[in-house]
Amino acid sequence: MRKFTRRSGLAFYLALLSQLVLPLGLSAQGVNIEAAKKEGVVVVYGAVPPPTMAAVNKPFEKKYGIRVEYWRASTTQILDRVLTETRAGRPEVDVIEGNIGTQLILEKEGFLIPFFPPSTAEFPQRLLNKQSAQVPWRTNPISIVYNTELVKKDGGPKSFLELLQPKWTEKISLPDPSIHTTTAQFFVNMSKYNVNWRDFAKRIERQKPFLVTGFVQVMDVVVRGESLAGITYLKYVGAKKTPTDFVRLDKYLTDVNTLALSRKAPHSNTGKLYMEFLCSLEGQKEMAGKGEFVLSPKASPTFEGADTVPEKVVFMDVPSDEEFRNLAKEFREIFFSGK
Repeated sequence: MRKFTRRSGLAFYLALLSQLVLPLGLSAQGVNIEAAKKEGVVVVYGAVPPPTMAAVNKPFEKKYGIRVEYWRASTTQILDRVLTETRAGRPEVDVIEGNIGTQLILEKEGFLIPFFPPSTAEFPQRLLNKQSAQVPWRTNPISIVYNTELVKKDGGPKSFLELLQPKWTEKISLPDPSIHTTTAQFFVNMSKYNVNWRDFAKRIERQKPFLVTGFVQVMDVVVRGESLAGITYLKYVGAKKTPTDFVRLDKYLTDVNTLALSRKAPHSNTGKLYMEFLCSLEGQKEMAGKGEFVLSPKASPTFEGADTVPEKVVFMDVPSDEEFRNLAKEFREIFFSGK
């Protein structure tokens, strides 16, 4: 396998965006509200669960009278659908929401067109890249979530390495890294904890984990008590009231989710208006209320412990599409070769 390209997570992410910073005094692109209302519908593919996305979709529909057709899937499934539709000459999507890694693949293929909503002027400008076709709008710190009804607060794991202890055998859950790209990305970034990721993956496999398809499903099995703890986005702790809490870490591996406008968007005006709404303070506050770590400095999650997270995030390195394919093969060998 080709050696994974290792760079500082934050440095790598900023390098991707460094040429795209909005210069002072440069106005963001405008939005034609009347043209958007005439189109009447916006088609969105996103990785956010529908109940969470409803926090912005419903107010958007009420405010503008424009229907939101939202399809939720993993970022890998979104990538496949966009590629299939576009290459077949039948594009349906207007706005794509996903992590920066999969969005970079679409951008490289020329399927995205740059658009920076006016409200992004309030975002940290170091994260905005004017030459990119992506608009960062939320981050996703990863931690260990556990069931507070089944695990005492002082009995939970204190780190990822503690999940390797015998008492956690058959009691932890995580997405299958051979099919879930963000989990694969998480594993190869374990070096930021001074941990050899291959050794860690092999030892996790020996723990007989409950493998699921995505981070949402990890939370589901933890809430149901099928697993006592799981590796997932910690935002799910604040998404709704559940008997869960997250492990406070000294650093949180984090990826960035972005919005992008399809180059072949059937409803480009509604797409732009929708992106503007999600980046506005109104939209950012609604998402923060669902536990999301958004980019607006004026909006943040309110669940206990969330306020200490942003200062401890470490952006993950992003493997190339070729590296992701090689990683999928290696994880199949690690987790399934003996089964």
